[in-house]
Amino acid sequence: MATARQIATKHMDAALAEAEQERLPAESIARVMLEKVLHIYKETRSIEDIAAELTSAAENLDPDTDYTFMRP
Repeated sequence: MATARQIATKHMDAALAEAEQERLPAESIARVMLEKVLHIYKETRSIEDIAAELTSAAENLDPDTDYTFMRP
């Protein structure tokens, strides 16, 4: 049985490959995918919950910085 990550990765990789063939920037595909993700989230989650998840992701973008919940 496939995992959610495997399914999503397969489709994202296919979308990026198609975008490259069509000479569309990968960033455009990512932006549309994010819009789709937010639409799905809004079906079952509060705006505050979605904002908190996005904020947490944004605060942990730098791979050289410890996560905020980590102790030194």
